[in-house]
Amino acid sequence: MHVRLMGALGALLSAGLLVAGCAPSTAPATGGTEDKTTGTLRVWLFDEPNRAPKEKVVGEAVKEFTAAHKDVTVDVSYIAVQTRSERFKGAFNDPASAPDVVEYGNTDLPEYVAAGGLADVGKDVDGWAEGKELGADLRGSATVDGKLYGVPWYVGVRALYYRTDVFTELGLTPPASQEELFAAARKIRATRPELLGIAVGGKYTFGALPFVWDAGGDLATKSGTGYTAAINSPQSKVGVKAYTDLIKPDICPPQQCADLTGGKTVELFASGKAGMAILGNFNRAAVDAGAAKGKYAVVPLPGVKAGSVAPAFAGGNNLGVMKSTQHRTLAADFMKLLAGKKYQQQMYDAMGNLPTLTSARTELAGKEPFLKPFLDTIAAGTRFVPLDAAWGKIDAQAVIPTMLEKIVTGRATVDQATEEAATAMKAAFAK
Repeated sequence: MHVRLMGALGALLSAGLLVAGCAPSTAPATGGTEDKTTGTLRVWLFDEPNRAPKEKVVGEAVKEFTAAHKDVTVDVSYIAVQTRSERFKGAFNDPASAPDVVEYGNTDLPEYVAAGGLADVGKDVDGWAEGKELGADLRGSATVDGKLYGVPWYVGVRALYYRTDVFTELGLTPPASQEELFAAARKIRATRPELLGIAVGGKYTFGALPFVWDAGGDLATKSGTGYTAAINSPQSKVGVKAYTDLIKPDICPPQQCADLTGGKTVELFASGKAGMAILGNFNRAAVDAGAAKGKYAVVPLPGVKAGSVAPAFAGGNNLGVMKSTQHRTLAADFMKLLAGKKYQQQMYDAMGNLPTLTSARTELAGKEPFLKPFLDTIAAGTRFVPLDAAWGKIDAQAVIPTMLEKIVTGRATVDQATEEAATAMKAAFAK
């Protein structure tokens, strides 16, 4: 989910938004017994380590919304990310105390839909001009069984950070293919042994997935109304092998890299101990706070085919409407206002949240050269984890990291580890 993606990601948009609440919602009220047009609209948003900039932007949206809606107040509560599961479960079980509009991590979606807590907002978004700017990939991250349960509010993706000083010293050019990535990583490690060729880890699921997807594999595939494991498919095995081949003595030694998480790879690159790393746009501040500041650049993570971009995981947060709301139309309209171009632009300025609407990303690319490789990655096509409640169990059981660690430490072959992972995933999907 990247519920805040551990930093700033997200959405933005551009100029020219009419107040979303001026037109009635196109969707009928569902869940609640009424569709009140006055009273208090309750909103839950995630708290942040530095909430003030976010709170200011949201406050401006609230002012605009209430100015356009007589006898309506908006009550915004900021909830802790760490305890969000308990808060949402309580809201699902007690509609009387539940909010109307919510922010939620996109990987939380299957669980919330299975609980019957979120409203289908497909008609609301289909009738919203700015909603047409949501690409199929991002819209898909808010869709379960053909129904749309929210608007992607911001997104975060990963690309390839590399040390410009090291590349210049060694006469390297930014990798444009997977083969060039391996060659550069090996040369860095061979000539600068104090550096990792590329910082990757056995516990870095979102670093490994682009290799699996680029090879034509996947975690799981849709099967009827559910999913079936696909991590053991021939294509997936090719991708798993490619990623785990990076965790070798000549690139990133297993004794140093087998148990590295995504967070640890950020620390290693930021501290100047790696020639490359697969990091997110949301890791920029951390890198700039370290020894690598001013000595790096970013390109899209290359695929096997020269000039191609390996598909990245699209993490981020969505805005949705609770099924139990008694203010169905108001809730949908506030969701669209806050997720619209105007306020997503402001959220980027305030929090660094990466846009979900294409026009906003285009504008931003012109103003922020650093973001271009990430926006190019989004444009090339992003991917997502299985939108099934079982994914939460699979993630909690560390099925993918365990698979990767077993391979890089020699405790299992690629065939053995992927079969074990598939078995665990099949068991989770079957429940």
